[in-house]
Amino acid sequence: MFYSIPTAKSAEKISLSHGLFSRTITIKSLNNLIKTGEAKGTLKNLIEAQNIPIEEIINVLNQEFELPLVVTSKLINSTIGEVILFRLTKIIYPKKLPNKTISIPAMRAGVINGIVVGNGKLTLIQFLNSYPNKTIEVNMSALFNVLNKVESMSELIDFYVDSPLERMKKK
Repeated sequence: MFYSIPTAKSAEKISLSHGLFSRTITIKSLNNLIKTGEAKGTLKNLIEAQNIPIEEIINVLNQEFELPLVVTSKLINSTIGEVILFRLTKIIYPKKLPNKTISIPAMRAGVINGIVVGNGKLTLIQFLNSYPNKTIEVNMSALFNVLNKVESMSELIDFYVDSPLERMKKK
């Protein structure tokens, strides 16, 4: 008897949804953007509509994060890692499968496989190329909410760090 081991395919598309509206771009178009610096099709239309410099998108896709494989694996399989992944899966999940029993393992696989490909470093494009589902859904409303919270927290921290009261205490 011969048994075949199923292999996980990597993502081919990203579906960006915002309420009732949705646009799909291919991972191939993102890889092409990085390689050539040129956007085509739906990706080009989205970039032009948002008036975002192409260099900025390329930088975001290529920004490296050094993540040791063993430590990262232990973290994302810990209780706190589970909580972090659960929150992330409200933003990024397999299309039509927002169930955490599917989306959390997919997120783990994307991270671990991306780190392996990047030799201990992870970029957004490596993550997307390593995500084991044909279409990745990105809930833009949830993403914007998180980004706004991060921005608010950052502003709050900056306020306290740069607080005139703190400088006055030091005098």
